[in-house]
Formats: sequence, C-alpha cells, structure tokens
Amino acid sequence: MSGHGHTTVSVWRQPAQVWAVAFACVVAFMGIGLVDPILPAIAESLQASPVQTELLFTSYLLVTGLAMLITSWISSRIGAKATLLIGLALIVVFALLCSLSGSVDAIIGFRAGWGLGNALFISTALATIVGAASGGSSAAIVLYEAALGLGIAIGPLLGGLLGELSWRGPFFGVVVLMAIAFVAVLVLLRGPAEKVAPVPLSAPFKALRIPSLAVLAVTALFYNIGFFVLLAFSPFPLGFGAMGIGFTFFGWGVGLAVTSVWVAPLLLRFLARTTVMLLTLPLLAIDLVVAGILVEDPTSLVVCIIVGGLLLGIMNTVLTESVMEATDLPRSVASSSYSAVRFLGGAAAPPLAAWLWHAYGPTVPYLFAAASILIATATILFGRRALARIDEREADAADEAAAVLVGDAA
Repeated sequence: MSGHGHTTVSVWRQPAQVWAVAFACVVAFMGIGLVDPILPAIAESLQASPVQTELLFTSYLLVTGLAMLITSWISSRIGAKATLLIGLALIVVFALLCSLSGSVDAIIGFRAGWGLGNALFISTALATIVGAASGGSSAAIVLYEAALGLGIAIGPLLGGLLGELSWRGPFFGVVVLMAIAFVAVLVLLRGPAEKVAPVPLSAPFKALRIPSLAVLAVTALFYNIGFFVLLAFSPFPLGFGAMGIGFTFFGWGVGLAVTSVWVAPLLLRFLARTTVMLLTLPLLAIDLVVAGILVEDPTSLVVCIIVGGLLLGIMNTVLTESVMEATDLPRSVASSSYSAVRFLGGAAAPPLAAWLWHAYGPTVPYLFAAASILIATATILFGRRALARIDEREADAADEAAAVLVGDAA
C-alpha cells in the first residue's frame, strides 16, 4: 500500500459495491498488458509492420491521456456511477470491435475508443472505492493497489493463454470480463444520491503552470517512455510465442506489484521521496542498457524485464505520492493533469522503439529508453528545489486515497 495509515478494520471485509468496483479495476488493469503477448501474432496474421502493430498501444494511450484532461469535468457533472458505467460500456464495445477486425488499422482505431472508456473508468474507480470502503481510505488504497497488481500481472498471462488459440482471443476475453464488471457495478453500486460539484474544464490545464506539478509531469513523460519501451517493444526481440511472452510479463507484473505495494512504502519510511526517485531511476537506466547489450540472449532479456518491473513498481508509487503532495489543488485535478502528460509519453514510445529497431537494430530502442530515464532523473535533480514540499510532508492517507488513481495505473 502506498499509505502510511493503519487500518483497524479488515481490508477484506467490504460491502459488495466495493468488490464490484475492485473486480472491474482488476479487469481494466489487465487490459494494459493483455495485448502484449499477441503483438507478434497480430503483426504476422494481419501482415502489419512492427511500427504499425505498436500503434495499438499508441492510439490507446494517446486517447487515454487526452481524455484524462476532461474526465474530472465529466464525472463532476454526471456522477461517479454513470461515469464508471459509460467507461465500462465503451471498453466492452471497442474490445468487441477489435476482436472482429480484419485489419491492423481498424484495431488501432478501435483501441482509441477503448482508451476513452479506460480514462473514464480509471479516473473514477478509486474515488468510488474510497467512498464506499470499510476501514477508511487506507483500506481503500490497499484494495486498489491489490487490484492494480493483480490485473497488471494476470493480463499478460491471460493474453498468452487466449493468444495461443487466436490473436482475437484476448480481445474476446476482455469483452466477457468487462461485461460482467458492468453488470456488477450496475447492480451492486448503490448509495445515496451523489452531490455534484462541477469542476471547471480549464482546471487540469491551469494545474500544469504550478512548478512542482510541471516538474513531476515532465519527469513522468520521460519515465513513461522507458516504461513502455520495456513493456510494448520487448515482445518482438524476445522471439517467444504468446505463452512465453505471457509468462515473461506475468513475472514483470508480479515484480511491479510487490514493490509498488510493499517495497516503496518501506523505502519511504527512511528516505525522502526525491531521494528514492534519484536512486531508482539510474538503476532502471542501467537495467535498460544491460537489456540492450544482452538483447540477443532471451534468458538475459527476461531477467532484465523482471528486474525492470521491480524498479517500475517503486517509481509508480513514489511518483503518485509525490503528485498528491506537490500542490494544494483538488487531488483529482492534479492527478488528471499529471496523468495526461504521462500517458502521452507512453503513447510516443512503442512506435518510436519499433522504428529504431528497424533502422538500427534491437539494441538501440533500449538505449533510447535508458536515455529517456536519465532525462527524467535530471529533471528531478534540477527541479528538486521546486519539489521541496513533497519531501517535507508526510502523505495523508485520505489525500492519498483521492489521487493514487491513474498515476499507478499507467
């Protein structure tokens, strides 16, 4: 858990509506890694180039990022339940269209619609869990991060299993699971009528003028380039089938979940947030350089991917906590503006990595990713004065619950 609070009520004794949203969270996070094991199969089956295939990530992340800028405006007007249901419905529709597509261009387009649904759902899910969870916000954070870890680990594994049958299999899997999640949220998410407090459309844009948030957003942009080169490009040089890629990224996801939920909070007991980032980012850059050097050896590359997952988990949690503490803005506004910039970095990385691979060989994309991580490190180092506030203040569990949100979900 990212929080420093302690719960007296068991985290696992929760109302049905909390479990409904938590289950939907698991499935939403599975969607991030589900496509990973089938990228080579899609490229082969639809006669698509690696660059085209990587656009499956780009369209999804680009629209998710841009939509983040308006989700707080939408949910503050129509309420959380309606926002969740619209998001889930969009994912069901566009995942189904992906599974029925006959060209890679069509899938790229439908993944964009999927990204819109994802933004609406993810940006509202944690606030909903917090509002309904027993044991306070710290219990809600444990549940949310458990859902994140479970989803991000299971996604590639399920993608590999279904991908062995057909590249269409993982998309059908999402349709079924998200439809179940939709019904669960519709039936189980009950409560008093929501009070709507409209947020101005301009709020996330104005937030980025604040130096501390701007420094963290730029850091996240370059950090996410490294994150998505590792996640979205690595299936190609690995040379495994869908199941082999699935198992590899299951290990990556488990590593990410363990360090996000347990290791990062432990480090933050003893070290300032900027210190943890300045230690973790260079280690991640080294891991990516080693991956580039040993890219021809699948075993070494698998080890580098899993080590990368361990380091990414720490960074996810620390960056998210930092965003929460950086300003006095409403947490949902700070989170959405930061996350929009972050997702845009993720959108650019996969096709760039595939193009660099095609032009210069498989080592160069990892060196490019390492260089991006070093730029993120320099941004924290030179912007440290603007970030003094995040090192001074202990994260408050209630504040944390309002914004762990999308930062961890990237």
